[in-house]
Amino acid sequence: MPLFAYKARDKRGQLHSGEQEASQKSSVAARLIEDRLVPVSIEEITPSIKLEDIIKQYLPRKSIPLDDMVLFCRQMHALTKSGIPIMRAVYGLSETSNNEVLKEILQEVGNALSRGNTLSQALHSHEYYFSPIFISMVHVGESTGNLDQAFYQLVNYLEMIRDTKKKVSAALRYPTMVITSIVLAVIMVNIFVIPSFSKVFDKFGGELPFATQVLLGTSNFFIEYWWLMAMIFAMATAGIIHYVKTDKGALHWDRVKLKLPIIGGLLNRICLSRFTRTFSMLFASGVPILQAIDVSAEAIGNLHIEKNVREMRSGIERGESLSRTANSSGMFTPLILQMIAVGEESGALDSLLHDVSEFYDEETDFQVQRLSGAIEPIMLFFMGVMILVLALGIFLPLWDLSASAR
Repeated sequence: MPLFAYKARDKRGQLHSGEQEASQKSSVAARLIEDRLVPVSIEEITPSIKLEDIIKQYLPRKSIPLDDMVLFCRQMHALTKSGIPIMRAVYGLSETSNNEVLKEILQEVGNALSRGNTLSQALHSHEYYFSPIFISMVHVGESTGNLDQAFYQLVNYLEMIRDTKKKVSAALRYPTMVITSIVLAVIMVNIFVIPSFSKVFDKFGGELPFATQVLLGTSNFFIEYWWLMAMIFAMATAGIIHYVKTDKGALHWDRVKLKLPIIGGLLNRICLSRFTRTFSMLFASGVPILQAIDVSAEAIGNLHIEKNVREMRSGIERGESLSRTANSSGMFTPLILQMIAVGEESGALDSLLHDVSEFYDEETDFQVQRLSGAIEPIMLFFMGVMILVLALGIFLPLWDLSASAR
């Protein structure tokens, strides 16, 4: 966010000067007028270009672990609840933080606060690390005077995301290890094991069984064209990664993920849980419904669902009810649609959607626990097929050899 140097006079004619961050000059002027100061001059400060800053633009940014973000929110909740000034709290946490990235960011946030910015404005300058829902909740907390409660709600929200990621990672750890072992075993067998048997098979002189021919052909292809396979794999991987990073590719990939067998339904439940929890939290905090939809859509984590949720905004702007626009989007289950309709009629939309998010969290936990059990039979089937082909390809010629010897 640009930095502006200002000069202003108070009602007694005394000159005041300082610096403020804002999107434009008019924003600085509006803040000065709110502070009962008459702007004299407002000039944008052009930052000096350093070699270090140019290099940083091309290096990947370090992320802040969710555990550190949860700890930061817990500490801010405790400090703001105790009545400690925001600037003092931020500077204090920057000195005690063990994360170097968070320490540097909090130092910059404290400097922005000292220049007259609000906490939400200071955090907005670091939107790479602080999500829109994080900044919106802080802004609502500042506006309502309940900043401590805003940080408390953010603690619950971040802990939910952290626990979900840990559960999914734990469920996928075993299948990933097995699949990796299978791939490595196939490569080792084709490169080292089968070639040693091929020398024995060459002495037979007769026609080899089909399974053996497949094994020998696969092994020879691996040995002679491994470099081509590695090149194709690397190019395909790079191409897929590049495509997924584009807007069109990311949208297509997120649509495909929801249709994947076994895990597609799980991902859909996680996205719906995030939306209902985020929307209920923002709506209960007094965020306008249109802004709550935009922020909640961005918190979903799936561009396909996010696109359809954002389209609800135009229906609401035309005066349609939330339940009707939600039904038209085609993204929500009958349970959510029913709760939205009942919530609009009863005025308890936030609490009902919170109950829905709790239900989907329980469903997610149950699905995650069953994930390994659902994937395991598929992996065992492929392992059985691989072992069967390997056994037939190796032992059939040996049985033929022993039969001819008799």
